[in-house]
Amino acid sequence: MSQVEPSMSLSSPRMHLQLNLGQKTGLVLGFSGLLLQILAFAGVALPAPVLVLTLSLLGMGGGILLYGWASYQGKPAGIKNNGVWANSLSNRGLWGWISTLAITALYVLLYFFPQALGQGSNGAANTGLVGLFDPLSQFLKKQNASQWFVYGVLYTLGILVMGFKFIWKYRHNRYQVIRTCSVMFFQTGIAFLLPEFMQRLNQPYYDFKNMWPLDYDFFEENQMQYLLQSGGVGLFMIVFGVLMIFIVSPVLTYFYGKRWYCSWVCGCGGLAETVGDPFRQLSNKTLKAWQLERWLIHAVLVFAVLMTLATLFAIFHKNPTGYYVNSLGMAIISACIFGGLALLLWFRPQAFKGLNPQVKVAATAILAVLVLASASGYFLGNPDIFFVPSDWLKAWYGFFIGAIFSGVIGVGFYPLFGSRVWCRFGCPMAAILGLQQKFFSRFRITTNGGQCISCGNCSTYCEMGIDVRAYAQKGQDIVRASCVGCGICAAVCPRGVLRLENSALDVHTRAGEERVIRFGENGAFIEA
Repeated sequence: MSQVEPSMSLSSPRMHLQLNLGQKTGLVLGFSGLLLQILAFAGVALPAPVLVLTLSLLGMGGGILLYGWASYQGKPAGIKNNGVWANSLSNRGLWGWISTLAITALYVLLYFFPQALGQGSNGAANTGLVGLFDPLSQFLKKQNASQWFVYGVLYTLGILVMGFKFIWKYRHNRYQVIRTCSVMFFQTGIAFLLPEFMQRLNQPYYDFKNMWPLDYDFFEENQMQYLLQSGGVGLFMIVFGVLMIFIVSPVLTYFYGKRWYCSWVCGCGGLAETVGDPFRQLSNKTLKAWQLERWLIHAVLVFAVLMTLATLFAIFHKNPTGYYVNSLGMAIISACIFGGLALLLWFRPQAFKGLNPQVKVAATAILAVLVLASASGYFLGNPDIFFVPSDWLKAWYGFFIGAIFSGVIGVGFYPLFGSRVWCRFGCPMAAILGLQQKFFSRFRITTNGGQCISCGNCSTYCEMGIDVRAYAQKGQDIVRASCVGCGICAAVCPRGVLRLENSALDVHTRAGEERVIRFGENGAFIEA
């Protein structure tokens, strides 16, 4: 007997909540694999740990793959976001809150209570969830697992399987397919497997795609000594890291915008684009959120710069052997970098067109303080240039930004605030790349306002909270510091209004012009 649908809506939410056999089977497999890890976490003695771990990972990964395939197979290629606001997981419903609590609890345990996950201390053997991953860790690097190895495996598995689901969903868009393959490769090959194999060869653990300020430990004294003591390989890693900061990143950002890193390489962005895809519509699009975003992310960037500068001065004040820079050299480098940026703000005004004068004054004041602190640190012989031990600054930054903001809130709150909470409000790397993208980059999203039907798909699915529709309605190109160039706004547009482009013709004026189409007695014309 057929069921009568009482709703008169042409888009019935009940229709989108019905699962087919493949989706149900995928959910059963996925939760079965997860159940095995929950049992290990609970301390249940599981026989044959190698088999149990294999079944767990295959169950979780295979279940998600089957669910994704069953969701999109047999359906025509195109936009597929039906029912996201009717789903309890993706509309801040009950399952969304349960997911938030579960993910947040996992991050709290990872950062602050690893023993609760089974991490052995003082040479004791691993147990529980961490002990379950010992066989895989021994296979990859001939060492027992740690809580971060468990995290790396689950993180990589999530990007891989949800990446395939994302590819099936956006298979009609070549840009999305290639971009997703890129983040899957960089996370699996460069961020996870390569560092593990290097440890197997008794070489330093190093993630080549991670750079300062996202890798805020890069200039830490113990890290520098660890790399220098590793010989030529460690020295190469230091040089490579410095080149990434001052040459590779600025050049690529000039040509392609911050998308080259935030949407193609970065692991945080990769997780947001794949695992976080069901939650991208939850980002706040209000003006207040945009104002908070600008102040908060740049405040974190300033904190990262202060902490790093204090750390470097504390190191070079000792004038240790094996370093190629002393305290005088550090003072000169700081004065050149920060003083040069301050002069650029005032003597190249065309490069900062549209910058709020108050922001310019505040930025100049901060840069002047950094220059003066560097000079006083050298002339006064004070290793603590901000009159606070650098170890305190590192500890505060590591706790509030490295753990709480980027992990507990940045990922744990996906189901409540969207998938780019960390990237939008807290990532110092996104802040630096965003400033360059805004003022010194060819990248922009061009709009064809005459084709816009104001459906709002672009704004709804912008994970960075940009009101894309407002720009399209005015015919104004989109050049926002926060835009990560994921291209979803263009992918979900039914009229082809948006296009991601790179051009050097109007780098400093590309965001100022509004092109509004007017219709009158003399026909249609563009009003600039």
